[in-house]
Amino acid sequence: MKLAMIGLGKMGANMTRRLARNGHEIVAYDVSSQAVSTLANELDGVTPAHDPAGVIANLATPRIIWLMVPHQYVDQSIDDLLAAGLEPGDLLIDGGNSNYKLSRERAARLAETGMLFADCGTSGGVWGLDNGYSLMVGGSDAAIALLQPALESLAPSPETGWGHVGPAGAGHYVKMVHNGIEYGLMQAYAEGFELMQAREEMALDLQQIAAIWQHGSVVRSWLLDLIADALGDPQQMDSLSDYVDDSGEGRWTIHDAIENAVPTPVLALALQMRFRSRQDPSYAGKLLNAMRAGFGGHSIRQGDSGKDAS
Repeated sequence: MKLAMIGLGKMGANMTRRLARNGHEIVAYDVSSQAVSTLANELDGVTPAHDPAGVIANLATPRIIWLMVPHQYVDQSIDDLLAAGLEPGDLLIDGGNSNYKLSRERAARLAETGMLFADCGTSGGVWGLDNGYSLMVGGSDAAIALLQPALESLAPSPETGWGHVGPAGAGHYVKMVHNGIEYGLMQAYAEGFELMQAREEMALDLQQIAAIWQHGSVVRSWLLDLIADALGDPQQMDSLSDYVDDSGEGRWTIHDAIENAVPTPVLALALQMRFRSRQDPSYAGKLLNAMRAGFGGHSIRQGDSGKDAS
């Protein structure tokens, strides 16, 4: 099939590569002309476009256009394509990390003009190029039918790793919860390894332990594989900051849990710990120490000196 990919960052570029390797024709566009020319020169079957009008001109109807842009640029991208000449029956797919409520609104807005919309939660990172992506797709049956050949090529296999999970908005909703769970899993691993590191008298080899757990353990996973790889490279570990960012989906997950009165303490705390990682020094930590010193006379550290208070 022939479709366009708009947004050629790490995910969009590799998805274009995987589609092209599977025989699809791709019209590629990005605000970076260098990103467009790199893929067009690298891959057969990739046609460069230099603006939204070029995307429209290089596709026959019904046009299928996949957006892989940051969520804050989705509406602008849609407006640009509408201005460039999208027509009834054309299909837009948002494969980024958008809020599911906005995806429902976008689907309704496009439906008023006879256009189709699908939201695709996409997981797999940089490994997706070779291993395939996990694709959680929301939209109408008509939209999914148009898109299915591309989904089958992007997934690990035509039968596995992708699914039509519900109406418009459902794909991004499922991906939102997926990322909330991811936060909790990552936090649990991080805390467990930090606990073992703190038991200094045992001189535990954390890389060895990660490697043991990779085989047969009930906690084995891709995330554990990544931990084992990282621990095997001391230079990489030394260069890392402990500042942990978030994409927004963890926050949306907790908002949804509150709206539905569903208890998600692990997911909520994992998100809070990401916020905590960005404070140096932590004002809350200072207050905790002030209280500890006040009610119990506990020894506390002063500033960054690392020395106990007298």
